[in-house]
Amino acid sequence: MWTTSSPSLVAQAERTHLSAMLAARAAAAPEAVFAEVKTDAGGWAPITLADFHAQVQAVAKGLIASGVSAGERVGIMADTRYEWAVMDFAALAAGAVTVPIYPSSSAQQVAWVMADANITWVATDSGERADLVRQSHGTSIALDNLAALEQSGRAVTDAQLQSRTASVGPDDLATIIYTSGTTGRPKGAMLSHANFVEHCLNIERDSEFGGIVAGDARLLLFLPLAHVFGRLALVLALSSRTVVGFAPSHKTLADDLATFRPTVMVLVPRVLETVYNRADAAQHGVKKHVFRWAARVARAVAAARESGSVGVMLRLKHRVADQLVLAKIRRLLGGRLAYALCGGARLDEEVGRFFEGVGVTVMQGYGLTETTAAALGTPEPRRVMGTVGHPIAGCEMALADDGEILLRGANLFMGYWNQPDATAEVMREDWFATGDLGQVVTGRGGEAVSIVGRKKDIVVLSSGKNVQPAVLEDAMRSHPAIQDTVVVGEGRHFVSVLMALDEAMLPGWLHAHSLPAMSVEEASQDSRVRELVSRAVEHANSLVSRAESIREFRIVPRAFSEAREELTASLKVRRANVLANYAALVEEIYARAVPAGA
Repeated sequence: MWTTSSPSLVAQAERTHLSAMLAARAAAAPEAVFAEVKTDAGGWAPITLADFHAQVQAVAKGLIASGVSAGERVGIMADTRYEWAVMDFAALAAGAVTVPIYPSSSAQQVAWVMADANITWVATDSGERADLVRQSHGTSIALDNLAALEQSGRAVTDAQLQSRTASVGPDDLATIIYTSGTTGRPKGAMLSHANFVEHCLNIERDSEFGGIVAGDARLLLFLPLAHVFGRLALVLALSSRTVVGFAPSHKTLADDLATFRPTVMVLVPRVLETVYNRADAAQHGVKKHVFRWAARVARAVAAARESGSVGVMLRLKHRVADQLVLAKIRRLLGGRLAYALCGGARLDEEVGRFFEGVGVTVMQGYGLTETTAAALGTPEPRRVMGTVGHPIAGCEMALADDGEILLRGANLFMGYWNQPDATAEVMREDWFATGDLGQVVTGRGGEAVSIVGRKKDIVVLSSGKNVQPAVLEDAMRSHPAIQDTVVVGEGRHFVSVLMALDEAMLPGWLHAHSLPAMSVEEASQDSRVRELVSRAVEHANSLVSRAESIREFRIVPRAFSEAREELTASLKVRRANVLANYAALVEEIYARAVPAGA
């Protein structure tokens, strides 16, 4: 078994709970800015650490006065906003356990989480979400009216609150985050206070990763805080005194970037892919040729840096490309963005290199809810696009004999809530078996890990040939018109694919190719659309052997959706559900198609 690790940089005495960390930060620098929130006038108003800490304590008293007991689970179902952070830390200060619920969750999903975690109290930010809570016999706390909760807690003394807070230890349960699993019901991953505190301290102190939150760092946070990646970013910002800007909606992201001007963002690869595709689609005529030339130069510069040397002529081209195109992209990103931290899926290497050429350090990471988000990351400056780097300080990784990635360290979860059997299934002694397959590649500065795909997703053809869908699906997903794809072929004699178009990107893409406006359903039947997207299939096929290549594809008549349980809340495809929903279409492929060479 191949193993690698990075030693912890945190002393045993430094391990503490999240409330103690907040109190220490507020005491050390009370006037330091913790967050900035958007004003009605379009600006950003600062909130100091002292003000944040004081409001957290006041709300915590309100929770105690309302009857929230120590160890009780308190849900939060809301968009990414400052009040989310207040409620999170207030519940922890009251000795409770926070349970995030995805804001996009259905009534059935809300009912499941509330019942499984035995939740009575849920903080919500809309009447619709409050109704979902009440339907499941819960009590909704309005995040828009925290003042009422603060008022109700005035009878609770400081000593009573301190008693609750002091009863919590670093190894106690802090939160239950339900995994947006692609199969079966979500499982509640239990994460301790120390999982967050120790992991964040290690990230800050790791010389290859700590630079992202050094100096006057500013984090624009728009990922759902129900997602472990967003939650870790929030705690890391508090730990490192990075200023947080809360962006509740992706619809205002362009304006938020321009006005908040972040230095760092945490995001899923689709965000970078969408920014690139929209920038490309917005160009016409000569401008499109210039944009694509500049993009090629940006990617070439990034690739040359990976190999260790950028030639004189390439540097001159890059200077021209920067003046014509790349500087404009930087301004769209706020002008100060230095780091884009990517996780949750595989990033298209060409898109990553484009942003590197623009001047944004793209750092890819790998981890799961069970590992408090990223356990591996691509180091600075020895990044190799297409890999997820090596362990962050305090983390260890191993590759089992079959290539499965195993993880352990200070960030490893406590197990699944109420599911000891499920916990036992994923543990190999003290190693967590991720279900992902990896391989070690040698790049600039040493070895790095590349993710091959999911162990359970391997498709076995009737010939006995093993096909890893991720290679094909990742290649096609970066196409601007494609939302996602599902490779088909288990027990069949060739590989095919179901393809869903991207509703948001489709209008601009059609216009860019001089095609008339049409709905997703109409586009799925249009021969011109099929011919154009077939290029994505050809590109994917160029990456695999003939036996693994796609012989047939079908465009489904609608986008994959969370409502039909084809996507998880974090937008991962539920493969089995897609195949079940389109079983007839799959049968049609294999009934009609005759593979080449058959």
